[in-house]
Amino acid sequence: MAGLAGSGANPDVDLLYDINGLARAAPPWFDRVMEFVGEWGLMLAMVLLVLGCWWSVRRREDAAASVAAVAWAPLAAAIAVLVNVPIRGFVERPRPFKDHDGLEVLVSGKNDFSFVSDHATIVMALAVGLFIANRKFGLVGLGLAVLEGFCRVYMGVHYPTDVIGGLALGTAVALLLSPVATALLTPVALAVERSRVGWLVRARGSSPQERALIARAESLSDEERDLAA
Repeated sequence: MAGLAGSGANPDVDLLYDINGLARAAPPWFDRVMEFVGEWGLMLAMVLLVLGCWWSVRRREDAAASVAAVAWAPLAAAIAVLVNVPIRGFVERPRPFKDHDGLEVLVSGKNDFSFVSDHATIVMALAVGLFIANRKFGLVGLGLAVLEGFCRVYMGVHYPTDVIGGLALGTAVALLLSPVATALLTPVALAVERSRVGWLVRARGSSPQERALIARAESLSDEERDLAA
């Protein structure tokens, strides 16, 4: 299985050289930016996106179920990475720069196997998990996942099929296990909602009961102002 993209011309290698060739033609400062974005920047962006989605869905009527869906996103990413461990060991595909000369490698020290890409797997699992919880946040996440895949090839550390495999793996884990995961996580979210840290699940003033109390308090204030007048 080590020869998945071995010597000889094939579309995978051709596309690798086409995309990585952009790094050779780009100025050094731009390559440094792409190195940071592809290695850490998009991961950080996805973490912030997950937090933003969590903050937003706390105001929904079905806050507990929505927060449970958001919580599934990072769990799906973790499970997908674990699933990738035996896949990498079975395929044993070397990094592209070990088999092909002339690549512009932006990150050193990548000596593990190449298929499938952990970065693409993680970001895609997070994106699909977010899409399940909230379409708008999920669409942004999917865009970031595609950009992550492009960056990994641009940096010379993955073949395009490594990225495609990672995107497929992240999608499969997040989608296929979502029904079971949300069924297990929703009761936990409901329990947290009823606890002293209920704000983690539902924003204060977002439940029907709380809104009714706020409206009643505002109406009483109006009456008090009328009496004072």
